[in-house]
Amino acid sequence: MKNIFSALLAIVLVTGCKSKTALDANGVPNTLIVAIFEGDNPGETSKILDQVKPYLEKKLGIPVEFQKSTDYATVIEAMTSGKAHMAYLSPFAYILATQKQKLVPLVAPGFNGKPFTYRSMIFTNPHTGLHTMDDVKAHAKDLTLCFADPASTSGHLIPMAYLNSVGLDTKTAFKQTMFAGSHYASVLSVKSGKVDVGCAFALAYDKMMREGLIHEGDIVTLWVSDPIVESPICMRPEVNAAFTEKVRQAYLDMPRDAHKIFHEYMAMYFPKQADSMSYLPANDSLYNGLRKIAGSITDLAPTDK
Repeated sequence: MKNIFSALLAIVLVTGCKSKTALDANGVPNTLIVAIFEGDNPGETSKILDQVKPYLEKKLGIPVEFQKSTDYATVIEAMTSGKAHMAYLSPFAYILATQKQKLVPLVAPGFNGKPFTYRSMIFTNPHTGLHTMDDVKAHAKDLTLCFADPASTSGHLIPMAYLNSVGLDTKTAFKQTMFAGSHYASVLSVKSGKVDVGCAFALAYDKMMREGLIHEGDIVTLWVSDPIVESPICMRPEVNAAFTEKVRQAYLDMPRDAHKIFHEYMAMYFPKQADSMSYLPANDSLYNGLRKIAGSITDLAPTDK
């Protein structure tokens, strides 16, 4: 009986050591688990990630698994709890995650050798009769407002900070404040008239125009933000430092060594810029400006009233 128990214990220990999220004695993952929010285009994103996977496996010499999610909260939880080694995060999701767990930024998209930036926008349906943010301020008590994902930078943090700065507390100023769930959902909710005012990633609006999901005149733009620094890919700090640098280099080499895959991924949102884009090394200080904005807001969760 003792021998049987010892054998079973050995099996359990061996199985545990082979856990996908486990690290070997040198701190290298058995399988690199990558958490990612698929965003508004899960099918398109999955198709490209299916090509990124073998590229990374060849470069790193270990299996790679993408854990796909429909929201940033799940990705943040995976990184802070150790269920994933690496993640694609929005800038705001990165800030939220690093409040709980130190992370190592690897790369972020660049354009012509400089960090790429994008913008947030606030918009309405033309039938609301709103044309400016002054109109919104004058009628806020009768208007519904939607953000995108709670951890979205351009679909939540930046427009919320702007609205607060002009005297519109999003928890009290509007008839109702809610999350649409994604950038596309925010735009479509406003287009259909279900919501009066929406917030989203400006390039999502451009992509929806290209895809014929919205047309000229469906949306009235009320405000566009200053440039926002792009999203980082990050690693947990306990992963072997040399391996982490190997992963970083694989992404830096992707435009050259897997040009078609890289171009397809960037062209989803940046079709005109894709040929001049690359990955650049990222560091935590890139997000200090956004961290300061987030720190100035005491409560980032809207209230359904």
